[in-house]
Amino acid sequence: MVSVTHAVDRDAVAPPIELLAEGLMPIERAAIERALAFAAEVYEERVLGTGEPVWTHSLGCALIVSSLRLDVDTRVAALLFSVEEYREDAREKIEADFGESVARLVTGLRKLNRLRTLTRVAAVAPAPELRAQVETLRKMLLAMVEDIRVVLLRLASRTQTLRYYTNIDNERRQSMARETLDIYAPLANRLGVWQLKWELEDLSFRFLEPDTYRRIAGMLDERRSEREEFIQNAIARLREELSAIGIKAEIYGRPKHIYSIYNKMRAKKIGFSQVYDIRALRVLVDEVRDCYTVLGIVHQIWHPINKEYDDYISRPKGNNYQSLHTAVLAGDGRALEVQVRTHAMHRHAELGVAAHWRYKEGADAGSGGAYDDKIALLRSLLSWKDEVAGSSRWVEQIKQAALDDTVYVLTPQGRVVDLPRGSTPVDFAYRLHTDLGHRCRGAKVDGHLVPLNTVLENGQAVEIVSAKEGGPSRDWLDARQGYAASAHARRKIRQYFSAQGEEDLLARGRGYVAREMQRDGHGQQNIETLAARLGFKSADALYLAAGRGEVGQRALQMAMREVDITDEAKPEIVVSRSRSGDSSGKVLIVGVGNLLTSLSRCCKPAPPDAIKGFVTRGRGVSIHRVDCRDFRHLAERHPERVIAAEWGEQAKDGQPSAFPVDIAVQAMDRQGLLRDISELLLRERINVTAVNTQSKKSMATMRFTLEVGGVAQLQTALNLIRSVKGVLDARRG
Repeated sequence: MVSVTHAVDRDAVAPPIELLAEGLMPIERAAIERALAFAAEVYEERVLGTGEPVWTHSLGCALIVSSLRLDVDTRVAALLFSVEEYREDAREKIEADFGESVARLVTGLRKLNRLRTLTRVAAVAPAPELRAQVETLRKMLLAMVEDIRVVLLRLASRTQTLRYYTNIDNERRQSMARETLDIYAPLANRLGVWQLKWELEDLSFRFLEPDTYRRIAGMLDERRSEREEFIQNAIARLREELSAIGIKAEIYGRPKHIYSIYNKMRAKKIGFSQVYDIRALRVLVDEVRDCYTVLGIVHQIWHPINKEYDDYISRPKGNNYQSLHTAVLAGDGRALEVQVRTHAMHRHAELGVAAHWRYKEGADAGSGGAYDDKIALLRSLLSWKDEVAGSSRWVEQIKQAALDDTVYVLTPQGRVVDLPRGSTPVDFAYRLHTDLGHRCRGAKVDGHLVPLNTVLENGQAVEIVSAKEGGPSRDWLDARQGYAASAHARRKIRQYFSAQGEEDLLARGRGYVAREMQRDGHGQQNIETLAARLGFKSADALYLAAGRGEVGQRALQMAMREVDITDEAKPEIVVSRSRSGDSSGKVLIVGVGNLLTSLSRCCKPAPPDAIKGFVTRGRGVSIHRVDCRDFRHLAERHPERVIAAEWGEQAKDGQPSAFPVDIAVQAMDRQGLLRDISELLLRERINVTAVNTQSKKSMATMRFTLEVGGVAQLQTALNLIRSVKGVLDARRG
C-alpha cells in the first residue's frame, strides 16, 4: 500500500495550529498538538497508494473536518487515520493517549476503507440496473458505522484526495472521480455537508469532462468582475427598496457551481446563456408574509420571466423543501434568479430535515420513508456541537439512527445483499436462491469457515459451501439453535418439508395403485380415466388419496372393471414415433385408428410424462404433456378434440427412443462453463440439438435442447449439470 519515496518538509506543509484547533478549548488544543506530534513520528516519509504523502493527507483531512466545526475527537482521528497501518500497538496507544472515542473513529474509518475496491467496481458499471447496487452501497457505508462522524471523515478523506489530484496527472483520477459522483457526493448531499458536496462534484466533473469543465469555467470567468458588480448593484437596490417599507432581510449572492450549471444545461437542453441563475440572489427574512412582500418588490423593480416562478412555500416539494423561486430581467436585459425564504426554511433546507437530496437526485419521493427519516436525523446531528454541547443526548440520538434494522453483506462476486439484522449464512443462501439454501452445508465469512448459525455483520464477504443435492435440516427451524432468522428463509424451509411430505404420499400412493392394477391384470389402464371414475380431478389427486389410505382395494377394483366395460369396444392403435423412422418410440392412442402423431414443440413430452392427444386440423394428433399450458388452453376451447394417450412399449430392437427436451441452466458466468457442460453431456451420450446462452451481471442463463430416452435420463443429466462448478440451478424448461 505504501512505500518510502521522499522526505516531507513538515514545517512547510503543516497548517497553523489555530486553523486545526479553531473553536476548541485550550485542553482540546493540547490534544491536537499531541496528535500532530504522534502522526509526524509514525507517518515519516510514507505515501498512500494515490501517491500523496500520508502526512499531508492527514493534515488536509483535519483541516476539512475543522472547517465543518466537528469536535476535537474527530479532528484527532483525522490526523491519526492511518496510524494503525504502521504500528501494531496503535489501537492501544490511541486509546491510552486520546481516549476510546478516537480509537473507535480510527477503527471505523479502516472498516469503511475495506469497501474501496467494491465501490469502484459498482460506480464504474454502466448498466442502469446496477444503480440499485450503488444505492445499496450508500446505505451500507452508513450502516457499517455506529458513529456518523466516521462517514464524515471518509468524505473529508475523499475530498482531500481529489484536491491532491488537481495538481497530479494520475491515471486513477477518472475512476476515482466516477466513484465519487456515484457514491460519495450523494452521501455528502444526504448528510447536509454542502460545502463538501459541491467541491466533490466540481472536482470529479473536472477530471471526467475536462473540456466541458474548462469551457463552462471560462464562460463564468469571462466577465466575473462585471457579474460581481452586477450582483452588488442588485443587492444594493433591493436592500434599499426593502428598507423603505421596513423589511429586515439578509441578501447575498448565491454561488453557482460548475457541475450544477452543467446538469441544468443537460437536463433542460439549453445553452449557457439560458441558465438564468448564473447571476443569483438569496433573500432571507423573518416571517412567511415577508417572503411574498419581497417577491412583490422583486417583480416591481425588475421584469419577471414567464414560466420561471415557483412557489414551494404554499406547495412544498415532496421533501418539504420550501422557498420562493423566480427569475427576472434586470434593466440591462440580463437574467437574475432570486430565491426568497425565511431563516427557518433556510436552516430546514440546509440541515436536512427537508431531505433536500430527494429532488436534487430525482429519487422516488414515495419510497424509503423510514430510511429517509433516519438520514434526516443524522443530518440534523451535524449541528450537535452548538445545539447539545456538554450533553450526552446526541450519543443516544446517533444510536437510534444507526440504521440497525438491516445488515449488508457481500457475495464472492462483490454484489451487496441486504438482510434483516441477526441473519445467518442460511438466511444469506436463501436470499440468493432457494435451491442454494436447500443445499447449503457450510459457509465461509471473510475467507474463514464458520458455523451456519453465525450472526452476520455489516461488510462481511460470505461464501456458501453447498452439496450437489439434498435438502435443509429440520434443526434450521428450531429458533433456539439460531440457524434461520429471516422470515423468508423459514418460509422456504417449511415449504420444502411440506413438499417432501406430499412427495412421499405421492410415491406411496403411486406404488399402491400400480400394484393393484397389476394384480388385477390392468397394467395398461388409463390412470386419468380411472381417477375421474373415482371422482378425482387428476391422477396425482388419486395417488395422494391412496397414499393417505382414503382409497381402498375394493374401490379401485370396481372402478377398473367399470372402465373395462366402457372401453371394451374401443381398439387400441399403436403409431410409431422416432427420428429414424423405425418403431422405437411408440405412443398409444386410445379409440382412434391410423392417426399421424407428433410430439408438440411447446412442452416436448418424454416418457414417462403423463400425456394426452389433441386432434389438429390437417396434422393428425399432437401429443402434449397434461400439464402443458398451451394444451390446457386448447382443451378448454375444444374439449371434444382431446384424446387419451399413453406411452407404448420399448422397441423390440432395444434401441432407445430419442425425445427432444428443453432444459434451463443458471450459473455464475466463467470461462469454459459452456465447454464443461457440453463435455459432460457428450460423456453421457446425450445429443444437443440447440444451445442459447446469455450473460448479464456475471450471471449466465443457458438453454439447451437435448434428445433423451426419457425423464429418468433427463433427471440424471440435470443432476450432473448441477455438479458443474458455478452452476446454481438446472431444470427442465
